[in-house]
Amino acid sequence: MIIDHPLLGPRDAAEFVYLGDACLIDRPDPGDENAARLFHDYLHIRDNPAGEHRELWFHEHGDRSWLVVTRNTLTHEIVRVELARDVALARGRDR
Repeated sequence: MIIDHPLLGPRDAAEFVYLGDACLIDRPDPGDENAARLFHDYLHIRDNPAGEHRELWFHEHGDRSWLVVTRNTLTHEIVRVELARDVALARGRDR
């Protein structure tokens, strides 16, 4: 599988480590009154979708960047690749 890195261009997936659902970017606020429940769900509750899914990938054997890869879990087709930093910053502006 080839991941088209936004800064480095096409790279073999062997250079990356899959780290799970991209929802991990949305870490709960520890000061929230429901923090214990929110952190439980954050750590333990995951969807296992069939089809398009946003995932975190780490470029371990490269520039050590974090990416959000939108991938179809049935076909492995990669639909979109974004720097996780940009996704997190955009979500911060949306709040």
